[in-house]
Amino acid sequence: MTGLRKPTAESLAWRTTPGILGSHPASPESVHALLGYYLRDRTSPSPYPGRDMLLDGSLFDWGVAPPLEKVIHGPDELELLLSMPEVYRQGVHVVEPWENVGINLQGEGVRASKNVAYILQQIADADTILYPLWQSGVFNAKRLAHTTSAGIATVVQGGNPSAHAPETFAGSNASLDDILGFTDELLLRRSTDSGPAIFICLGHQLAACSQIRLLRRAVKEIYALRYLPLDQSGRALESLRNAAARIREMGDSLDVIKNGKMIARGWKDQRFAVAANEQVEVGTRQLLPYGSDSYAEHIPAELHDTHALIADELEGVIDTLMRSERALNIEMFHGDEVNEEAALFANWAFKLLHDTIVPLRYQIAVSPLAWLLSMPYAVEILSQTRVNEDHWTEVSTTCIYYKDWETHSIRRSFTCQFHPELMADIRDIGKRDGPRYAELKDNDGARLLVRLLYHGMQE
Repeated sequence: MTGLRKPTAESLAWRTTPGILGSHPASPESVHALLGYYLRDRTSPSPYPGRDMLLDGSLFDWGVAPPLEKVIHGPDELELLLSMPEVYRQGVHVVEPWENVGINLQGEGVRASKNVAYILQQIADADTILYPLWQSGVFNAKRLAHTTSAGIATVVQGGNPSAHAPETFAGSNASLDDILGFTDELLLRRSTDSGPAIFICLGHQLAACSQIRLLRRAVKEIYALRYLPLDQSGRALESLRNAAARIREMGDSLDVIKNGKMIARGWKDQRFAVAANEQVEVGTRQLLPYGSDSYAEHIPAELHDTHALIADELEGVIDTLMRSERALNIEMFHGDEVNEEAALFANWAFKLLHDTIVPLRYQIAVSPLAWLLSMPYAVEILSQTRVNEDHWTEVSTTCIYYKDWETHSIRRSFTCQFHPELMADIRDIGKRDGPRYAELKDNDGARLLVRLLYHGMQE
């Protein structure tokens, strides 16, 4: 639309009052309260009786009619959105890296972003704003990340392409590098005034790739820096370089091995963070706790020990949920996976950097390395699923932790390989009837999605 008349809320038929189900405008406080109401049991009635959505499938699509009218196709719509903080700060921002998350057994493209929007509207009257990057391109990664993180939450959706294969993004207006650039920025935006990010399927894999990219950037920039302000003796920079050297040495020497086959050699390999799963995993799976009594010999014990320390120190929500709820059944729909080696390495490297920076943070805060203060504190693997008798998806969920430098409070974002927003039929809302509140109330995937959002909003 650039060069033409700028769009307005009226010309785009955008609602400017949050919410659509209630008689009063929705707010972050009302959304949070209704998420808690939904989670407290599996039987209580809808807070909006008579408002279960009876959908005309032809209308329940993005950009067609409320509540899916807000789609950011480019800079003009983003500029309009930024002029309405009452809209973007009270919405859930959904990012699509691809036009669908895959083709189901019925031969349908599954646009699961509609399911996210439907679930959150039905449960808490939370509005959703869509960013179809495959259509719009990544026209300003920093601004997009700042905008989405200023809302209630950011959900990065799945898609058909592979995070380890740039050529699979052919035909999109956003390349793999473009989307990873946005993901890098989003991972650095989890601050005191941001909502959590929830990365699903391809989003989960993009987050893993970006973590390695950020660590490689950190090592490169630490080595390139000549001096730190307030560091007259040079001891602070020396400490940083020692940590960077350990990270580089570990990254260069750590290989990814599956079933005895070398998949990636070191952290510069395109497939270090993400590679093809041994078998495609489609269908309902039980979520199982991560961990095993026997560890692969090629993974240094130091990485497992650091992970065990983080697991003992922090709560990742999903791990607690598996202990307190009934068996959790979720829907898998993927052929690639995050490599266990990369996840353990990222956790170890983030914690090493954090612990090194703690006594140096004042020197770093006034240097070109100040962005390091926005890095995660740790990444915990929370669960795994069994693909078949011989293969596992070892990294089916993670929690990305951020520790506040001055208060030591923890903020969290989450990633999951599975699709908590999909029902067992793996269809998107519009092609299938929208589930009623009672069905959502008892659905494990929807409950997990809501719980991540509920806890993330508290931080």
